Amino acid sequence: MSFGQSISYCFSNYFNFSGRGSRSEYWWFFLFSIMLQIAGSIWDATSGDFSGSGLMYWIAYAVVFFPSLAAGARRLHDLGKSGWWQLIAFTVVGLIPLFIWLASEGTKKNNKHGKTIKLKK
Repeated sequence: MSFGQSISYCFSNYFNFSGRGSRSEYWWFFLFSIMLQIAGSIWDATSGDFSGSGLMYWIAYAVVFFPSLAAGARRLHDLGKSGWWQLIAFTVVGLIPLFIWLASEGTKKNNKHGKTIKLKK
């Protein structure tokens, strides 16, 4: 999945927490989310708010919040795990296994969350 396809897919599946998601879908959307939030912070800084978390930052954060959660849930489903595992991010130590899972290759077989993802090469 390309950068543009990932953004389009994640926004068209805004609240879709079911199914499976590829690594490229998740990580391209993650990159887009970070870039959008940085752009919001820069916009705020040009307006005189140098806190790094002004109004435009929070608007960007709100726009990508639910699609990011949905993409994360689909990504974990690809590994055969529940999307609720994202909650371990609230613990500092939990970020380590979560990062490893999100970066890992998905299961090659169908699982309870859906069929294997076929990626175009």
